[in-house]
Amino acid sequence: MFTRKKILLCLSLSTFIVSDNLSAATKEKIETIEVVGRAQQYYLETESKIGTKTDLSLLELPQSAQVLTEQLIIDQAARDITDLYRSIAGVSEFSYSGVTFRGFRDDANVFYDGVRGDPYSGFGVPQLFNVSRVEVLKGPASALYGGGEPGGMINYVTKKPSFNEKRVLKFTLGDNATYGASLDLTGGLSEDIAYRLGGFYEQEDSFRNNADAKNTEIVGGLTFNLSDATTLTTSVDWIKQDLGGNRLRGVPTDDQGNFLVDPSYNANEKFDYQNMEALVLQASLNHYFTDDFYVNTTFRYLDNERDQAYHESREWVDVNSDGEANIDDQTIKREYRKQYRANEESSLTTDFVYTIDGDHITHQLLFGADIHHVDTEYDYLRARYEADGVANLNIFTLNYGLTDPSTYNLTDQGGDGVKTDRYGIYVQDVMKFNEQWTFIAGLRYDNFKEYNKATDYSYSDHGVTPRAALTYQPQENLSVYINYSESFNPVSSSDQEGVANEGLLAPETGKQTELGIKSSWLDGKIMSTFAIYRINKQNVVMSNPDENAGDNGIPELLNIGEVESNGFESTLVGDLGDNITITANYAYNDTIVIKGVTGDTITNSFGDGSKFTNAPRHQAGLWTRYAISTIDSSIAFGVNYVSKQYSLAGQTVKPFTVFDMSWTTRWDDLLLSINIDNLLDKEYAVSGFSQRNGHFPGSPRSVIGQLTYQF
Repeated sequence: MFTRKKILLCLSLSTFIVSDNLSAATKEKIETIEVVGRAQQYYLETESKIGTKTDLSLLELPQSAQVLTEQLIIDQAARDITDLYRSIAGVSEFSYSGVTFRGFRDDANVFYDGVRGDPYSGFGVPQLFNVSRVEVLKGPASALYGGGEPGGMINYVTKKPSFNEKRVLKFTLGDNATYGASLDLTGGLSEDIAYRLGGFYEQEDSFRNNADAKNTEIVGGLTFNLSDATTLTTSVDWIKQDLGGNRLRGVPTDDQGNFLVDPSYNANEKFDYQNMEALVLQASLNHYFTDDFYVNTTFRYLDNERDQAYHESREWVDVNSDGEANIDDQTIKREYRKQYRANEESSLTTDFVYTIDGDHITHQLLFGADIHHVDTEYDYLRARYEADGVANLNIFTLNYGLTDPSTYNLTDQGGDGVKTDRYGIYVQDVMKFNEQWTFIAGLRYDNFKEYNKATDYSYSDHGVTPRAALTYQPQENLSVYINYSESFNPVSSSDQEGVANEGLLAPETGKQTELGIKSSWLDGKIMSTFAIYRINKQNVVMSNPDENAGDNGIPELLNIGEVESNGFESTLVGDLGDNITITANYAYNDTIVIKGVTGDTITNSFGDGSKFTNAPRHQAGLWTRYAISTIDSSIAFGVNYVSKQYSLAGQTVKPFTVFDMSWTTRWDDLLLSINIDNLLDKEYAVSGFSQRNGHFPGSPRSVIGQLTYQF
């Protein structure tokens, strides 16, 4: 087994031999061959710390995981995470930045460089300018990463300073008055200090009425090689996001999923907004005590403020006086909400990794701990209906502009805030018995505390989550594994406070068994994964079915729910030939309530109440790129298929298939790319919401051009 210093020594000796014994022509030839060989690996990444926090190849990792590379992000002209969902097996869009992960809704299991602290938390959508790759781990991840839903987690790996001198200037121009620019600089300030400096600005209108977006980001960072064994990497990230006409809800539909009005419909007025500003500071220290023993510590600080005002659809108005308020009246009541939220977060994660080469077993031991503190403030003002001055809206004959927030009778709904502290310690042992057999065992203890500043209510809870996995490699390019993992997710203080007199609600827990097979093909150019799983989620909080709930000490909420998710996933990533690169996936999932109250908040409220909201049974994605080397260009083609879903109101969300393509060509240091999304201009909904708000419409055809200059 090679250690870090042995690898560096071998590389140094190789460089010395080449420099000392070969001619200049020979050296140039070898260097050219190296560059071409690496350029062929566009979408395939074989190494990641996701899932173990140690150096373990994805082929050896006994769990389904995907890595979306920077080249894939560039080729798809992906500017936010929603642009990449087609490339992630078993993940579909729920709303805003929320996703459905193996059937379970999740918008909080988000990490940056392996630690908690999402600057876009709430109703923002993560942008990708500062992201070098996206790592996705499927199934429960609590044994390493703490409390969360059992469907999976997303980790954004941010761009880092580099000693490689690189300057990239990019211009963007597209439909809906889209334009922007970015600049990214890296290089060495000295032999031991590297830097990164970048800036990004983009603005665009929306296909939705009264909506637009402006995104600004400025990043900087320094890497210090403090010694041969110690490296410190620091970064600062300032983000500003101004979204006009937000918060965007859906478009009303009938029960069959047909839009009742044009998908451009928006209940918001042009003066509605959601403005967000965030500052992120991060520092990571990596130190080797010996060749086999190192520690990595990451501190992340986040200050986030979000101010928003928007009109929310409520119910139909009986305009035609027939005694029934429904779609025939064409007019809907609205309320006006003005909200302010601020988050101050800090995270500290420390991992010690120690490798022991025994006579018969090699142990890679992980000892880790993390702390995550969140302090929030929240203010909420509201005006309801015409009585408070909010004009009704005719959704068929849109009468925007007849209402003025300055005249509204706003009622203070009260401010509140929550302080949350998470503490976790965990251990893991990766035991390699020989070249064929590897066993992983892990255990984590979590302590969770939450304090409601408005009501002075507090509670604490804890959980223990184990994990065990066995991998068998009958040959170097093939692995078969079985994985058992659990999840732990504490109940919010607001739910706990509502039943405090009747006893605490237990944490929601999940258990997964996953079987999988991974293969590497064509001398490592292609990797495939097939995984079949069953997730059982227990202690799900649901409304008490007792009609007297809430009276005489009868609790309104109970841990009576149990949900089961069954499915399988298949992915293929890599090079099919010298000029063809591909990423493809298919996922099948069936998630149902097997115990508890159907029609509760976790499922649709009528129709087939056992089906989870926005949990499609079938999904498939494809993106393939063909390089035309004779003209230094490439053409790419993509498909995204999502089967039928159900909204929260039980209305059908119709299946859809969307096609995309791109063209890329290079002249010396200039790269021109043109991406066409929704090539056939398909009208569709990505997911469903409530009946009054309808479904979230997918974007119509759009064209984005990007010109990149590397100097």
